[in-house]
Amino acid sequence: MIATLVTGAVRFLSGASVRWLGCRPEPGKRVYFANHTSNFDGVVLWAALTPSLRAVTRPVAAQDYWTATAIRRFLAARVFKAVLIERKHVTVSHNPLEPILAALDAGSSLIIFPEGGRNPGPDAGEFKSGLFHIGKKRPDVDLVPVYIDNMNRIMPKGEVLPVPLLSCITFGTPTRVGPSEPRPAFLARARDAVNALRQA
Repeated sequence: MIATLVTGAVRFLSGASVRWLGCRPEPGKRVYFANHTSNFDGVVLWAALTPSLRAVTRPVAAQDYWTATAIRRFLAARVFKAVLIERKHVTVSHNPLEPILAALDAGSSLIIFPEGGRNPGPDAGEFKSGLFHIGKKRPDVDLVPVYIDNMNRIMPKGEVLPVPLLSCITFGTPTRVGPSEPRPAFLARARDAVNALRQA
């Protein structure tokens, strides 16, 4: 019930239209990777999925942000079932890749933002290496590029409440890491796949 209410509210506030250009909203283990301009991005992308996909898809999110208040902790744990990762004090015992791989092995699909932080520009910035390592360690998982348009205006940095405007979520063609593909080449290719959806 709460998830349904949250989904409806998010769709209303974001006004997000959804386009499936390179794949269909079909079952299967996936990692949706997208550009990142707003704290609202993961929530909007999650809400854009069909109910059946939403039920098995978990956003990967920063632990420090989503545990800062009781409301965020409740939403992360009970509604989004987010995979919370350490981003400020990464150590061997707090390796962010481990909970991500565990979630995939448990049958979940994931939403990630490979830039590692918000980028105000229209194009995705340089990707960090996490997406590459996920693809190498779980080569059976489809990596789906997603472009989120206009979210930086709906939820500007520093704002608490979203400003209702129109946005668009575009899903592209799934990809995987090539057997001998170097990390820089894959990350550049993945980034280009996201940015190409802006003009699609």
